[in-house]
Amino acid sequence: MQKFGVDDLRGVIAVTPTPALPGASALTARDTVDLGETDRMIRALVADGVDGLITNGTLGEMATLTLAEWQAFTACVADAVADTAPDLPLFVGATAPNTRDTVDRIRFLRDLGVRGVILGRPMWSELGADTLLAFYRGVAGLFPDMAIVLYDNPEAFKGPIPTAAYAALAEVPQIIGAKYIAITPKFAADMAAVGGRLRLLPLESDWLAAHTLHPETALGCWSSSALCGPEPVLALRDAIRRGDVGTARHLTRRIEWTYEPFLARTNFPEFSKYNITLEKLRFDEAGYVTAGPARPPYHVVPGPYAEGARENGRRWRTLVGEVRGQDS
Repeated sequence: MQKFGVDDLRGVIAVTPTPALPGASALTARDTVDLGETDRMIRALVADGVDGLITNGTLGEMATLTLAEWQAFTACVADAVADTAPDLPLFVGATAPNTRDTVDRIRFLRDLGVRGVILGRPMWSELGADTLLAFYRGVAGLFPDMAIVLYDNPEAFKGPIPTAAYAALAEVPQIIGAKYIAITPKFAADMAAVGGRLRLLPLESDWLAAHTLHPETALGCWSSSALCGPEPVLALRDAIRRGDVGTARHLTRRIEWTYEPFLARTNFPEFSKYNITLEKLRFDEAGYVTAGPARPPYHVVPGPYAEGARENGRRWRTLVGEVRGQDS
């Protein structure tokens, strides 16, 4: 029986890194996952009140982890969630270049008791819409008890999910949501196409705009910035829920202020070349989690980009202090 549905994708879905031990950037490094920090990170997010978790997307280094590392990390996350909040929506990445490896990874998740997966597409070659639909339908058919969140990253997967494909995917009961990149004119078309049958999750800084346009269905967001400290995003969630538009606008403006020096805001295609390292740098600078070094080959990043990420982390830390001060 499927554990999670569309209504479970509400509020703040935090997107986590895979914490790395010192030396993880070496080409010969193995067993690089910091399992102690992983356990602490998950327990902190649960205690602070996030509404769900996504792991092992891009910044979670699905592209760099060995199978053994991914299994160790996933088991650690699953154990921490089971111990602290067994009904918390948890979606673990299982994307791989080989669809059969994806199937094996989802079997591993199911055997652990995990009932949610975030799933991108094989990306060696771009998938046509018919191939994309066949891939997702085939995986869903093999795992009727697994809830699937689509990972719609046009840079990683050589293009967005077409609107017509969204309409078709919304008919698959196991597909309950999508991690969505940006609010563009296509977002409105995709919202109309899915008709509330799956939840499109915008970035937290876009959430108020999405909710203003679609108050009945834009009920959640994804946030990697929650790993710089979740308080600002949780405060935004609470303001949206109680209809406090003034506070929600203020928080959104302050969140946008933190992003001003961050490459993702000025050149997303360029950011996508370095995003793993840039995300981990800002997490470490903010101090909520020790993300550690990026794994090869993504550990190389230009100095100005790195400093922009650190400044984003510093600004987010300032914003956390502001929110705490308002709550006290």
